[in-house]
Amino acid sequence: MNDAIKNLREALKISPDNMPLRMLLAETLMNHFQYADAEEEYKSALTIAPSDVKIKLGLATACYRQQKFSIAGVIVEELLHTPAPPPFTYVLHAHLLIKENKIMLASEEYRKALSLDASLHDDDLEEALKVRNTAGEEIVSEEDFDDSINSIERPKINFDDVGGMQKVKEEINIKIILPLQHPELYKAYGKSIGGGILLYGPPGCGKTLLARATAGQVKSSFITVGISDILDMYIGSSEQRLHQMFEMARDQTPCVLFFDEVDALGASRSDMRHSAGRHLINQFLNEMDGAVNSNDGILILGATNAPWHLDAAFRRPGRFDRILFVPPPDDIAREEILKVMLQGKPISDIDYNAIAKKTKEFSGADLKAIVDMTIEDKLRESFTKGIPSPIGTNDLLKVLKQINPSTKEWFVSARNYALYANESGLYNEILEYLGIKK
Repeated sequence: MNDAIKNLREALKISPDNMPLRMLLAETLMNHFQYADAEEEYKSALTIAPSDVKIKLGLATACYRQQKFSIAGVIVEELLHTPAPPPFTYVLHAHLLIKENKIMLASEEYRKALSLDASLHDDDLEEALKVRNTAGEEIVSEEDFDDSINSIERPKINFDDVGGMQKVKEEINIKIILPLQHPELYKAYGKSIGGGILLYGPPGCGKTLLARATAGQVKSSFITVGISDILDMYIGSSEQRLHQMFEMARDQTPCVLFFDEVDALGASRSDMRHSAGRHLINQFLNEMDGAVNSNDGILILGATNAPWHLDAAFRRPGRFDRILFVPPPDDIAREEILKVMLQGKPISDIDYNAIAKKTKEFSGADLKAIVDMTIEDKLRESFTKGIPSPIGTNDLLKVLKQINPSTKEWFVSARNYALYANESGLYNEILEYLGIKK
């Protein structure tokens, strides 16, 4: 074989612009694992035919074999934007996506390749994707999903266990609680019981707690859904998981179906280049519309720290038609939160008002950090003294000096969206909270 390669090189010296000859040399080098030399031949070929997709694909493959993943990725991306990429482009793209741990997208690309050319089976790729048969189809049964679905809860907490948030509680009361308490009035006007509310705001301000308390307030079932409960490596499986979540809620009405970090599942379709994510969003929208099965009695709550990343279609009537800003707790709310957190613990004449005034912009999670760190300090002190030592105002203030509010970084981003991407007035509450007049 070395003689064959040598002969091809000699022939190219005589006819350097002979494209079939140069491609034959490049392919021969690839077949004998001489990827660096093959790369050089493909580059030389591109100087002669810079638009040839077959040469570009060969160059991308040679780079991939040398673990030059970023270069290979750039070439593949370019090929994917051509009208009809060679089928093997999708195979190579799938390999690159696996390197980025994008399993679901890799599976989709491999399917495209097999649909275009059934001979492109790749054992390594199939092992990585755990594809279950040579047709590239999965056999999915109900049992495949049961293990990952969260159990149905019956929360014991209610609004009394959530400090502050009076405005948000009132909105939820009108949208969710009153319809359940007076269903006959809503039915008289032909209005269904249920709907969606989107809670947004900085992290750690009680959105998840509020959702759970809402279910407890109306004594309904509660199902919480995170992105890990939905996304699956197999194409179509994520949509089926999402459908199963809604079906479970429909069987348990009245039920609060809570989507945590909903922007991860419903990101703007305009930001997506891959169809897998778009299919999932479309499924989500169809489920919220109750296009096939009624959502009467399902109360859909979503929480997000970044509402600007959520597809606008989710904000149409009948979906998340109420969008509520959940700000950091105010002075009174911080007092209530601290009282709830310190309830049942050894305390001594705590000035909650003084602590609340010094914790402006602190989230509920920040306040919990203060309490936890104070308890740890008191435990160390108790080990030394041999008796429990009560928590006092000064103990909390001492720890307070070590913690900065975590909400500041969020408000920097939120302020920009509220000022420059707020044509609908959706984020006016953020400006109001910051004291900014637009």
